[in-house]
Amino acid sequence: MPAARPARPPKPAYRCSECGWETAKWVGRCGECQSWGSVTETAAPTLRTAAAPVTAPAVPIGDVAVETSAFRSSGVPELDRVLGGGLVPGAAILLAGEPGVGKSTLLLEVAAQTARYRHRTLYVTGEESASQVRLRADRTNAVEPELFLAAETDLGALLTHVEQTRPTLLVIDSVQTIGASGIDGVPGGVTQVKEVAAALIRVAKTRNITTILVGHVTKDGSIAGPRVLEHLVDVVLHFEGDRNSRFRMVRAMKNRFGPVDEVGCFQLDATGIEAVADPTGLFVEQHHGRVPGTCVAVTMEGRRPLLAEVQALVTPSALDKPRRTVSGLDSSRTALVLAVLERHCGLRLHGSDVFASTVGGARLHEPASDLALAVALVSSHLGEAAPTGTIAIGEIGLAGELRRVRDLPQRLAEAARLGFRVAVVPAEPGQRSSAARPARTVDGMRVIEVPGVLTALDVLRLTGREAGRVPRAPEF
Repeated sequence: MPAARPARPPKPAYRCSECGWETAKWVGRCGECQSWGSVTETAAPTLRTAAAPVTAPAVPIGDVAVETSAFRSSGVPELDRVLGGGLVPGAAILLAGEPGVGKSTLLLEVAAQTARYRHRTLYVTGEESASQVRLRADRTNAVEPELFLAAETDLGALLTHVEQTRPTLLVIDSVQTIGASGIDGVPGGVTQVKEVAAALIRVAKTRNITTILVGHVTKDGSIAGPRVLEHLVDVVLHFEGDRNSRFRMVRAMKNRFGPVDEVGCFQLDATGIEAVADPTGLFVEQHHGRVPGTCVAVTMEGRRPLLAEVQALVTPSALDKPRRTVSGLDSSRTALVLAVLERHCGLRLHGSDVFASTVGGARLHEPASDLALAVALVSSHLGEAAPTGTIAIGEIGLAGELRRVRDLPQRLAEAARLGFRVAVVPAEPGQRSSAARPARTVDGMRVIEVPGVLTALDVLRLTGREAGRVPRAPEF
């Protein structure tokens, strides 16, 4: 008989220390996070798992009780909106955001609100001392008898606190600061984050504890640590905001219990963080008269319509290469709108400096704001203001046509609720005429459907003098 071949040693595996990406051979640059020198060799373990006792027998899905997993309000309505109804017992939630955006302030408010409903809450801080958190709690009126506070960075000690306190809500600030003894790597590394997150999620599921983990982000805005962290948790939330603005938004990127297209609006001030049920007033400036270079757009943040004012300044340039500066808008969409206005509307803008921005730090990256941007640019270029109380909605194509946008009835209803009188929107796809359709009334607001951007400018009495066209505008 031939001699048995000796068992082959396991092939070496290589793993990125930044994101956890694995490859069969060494490379100098990670193929996932593109970091240099982070791929190191790790031994590939060979495991043989035998059958083991089950924790609970399998039952028909219709016999599984759902009462224990019912939504419970977090005390913050805007956060409940994003989560799909509230906090679910046993759910693992990951909240990520840039430093200083207000993650700790928001979660301290959630912890205090939960404690006010007689639900014991444990807040574990690994970045601050307990006295620092107490000072912030005094400032934001978040001191409650059922809110327990612990400053720990060791996973074993954290689990002991959970065993002794038996909370309903557990907040970890942050998961990158917690380390597990006996595991290679430093806290915040790939191996440590995976072990800590797995242990906390296991405790959350077995004890029905709602667990919120605070996560750091990298310089490009993605969540720091291994990608598997986002797969392990039930909900992934991003906390967004501009440092120069008090406005903050919580956006759901993953949600096993609700929609992923919802956003919550907050306002951060010296006394803490407050929910903003109607944030439109933050992004629309109140002018006393007609001002050239402004127009109001209606954008959708998740399923919520928000009105935002677009401002533009077009002035002759003394430079060989005119400047194009945008703030809160997509620079590529702005360049596209400028090219369409010059090619299809007869406006000479190539020799002018163009500055475009939004009011209140709003970020408009949706194509539905193209028409409002075009109206603001033409209004500034001609020195003529658009009619008062007008909104413009529509995506501009390269041929100068206007394309329909989603959720148009919701956008119009929100604009009508806020007192706008005229709306210029794209025409239905079947309309081939170059003229505007007769206006119709929606909730007391006149809605004018136009097929292209040139017709929209005619309707708003902003037809360029350079093109030599005669306005065919109705009376407003």
